[in-house]
Amino acid sequence: MHCAFCGAGIELKDKVMRNDTCPQCTRDLRCCKQCQFFDHHAYNDCKEVMAERITDKERANFCGYYRPRGTPVKKGRKGGDAREALEALFKKK
Repeated sequence: MHCAFCGAGIELKDKVMRNDTCPQCTRDLRCCKQCQFFDHHAYNDCKEVMAERITDKERANFCGYYRPRGTPVKKGRKGGDAREALEALFKKK
């Protein structure tokens, strides 16, 4: 993960706790600007539509959808498998 404020590289432990800060600039790590769902172009600046509105995007919060920037997204069984199953229903035998 890289700090959204100073750009310092941060090695994460298991979870980012609410009181964790960047070792370089001492800004909060568990805040909206450090989350991979943060987006200025999205409603409430968040791509996660179920997240509660948080007004101060630079301060620590308790958002349940928080995911540190740079965290790989787990790929589920979407797209290809579903399309293949749908096509199998309509194939002529």
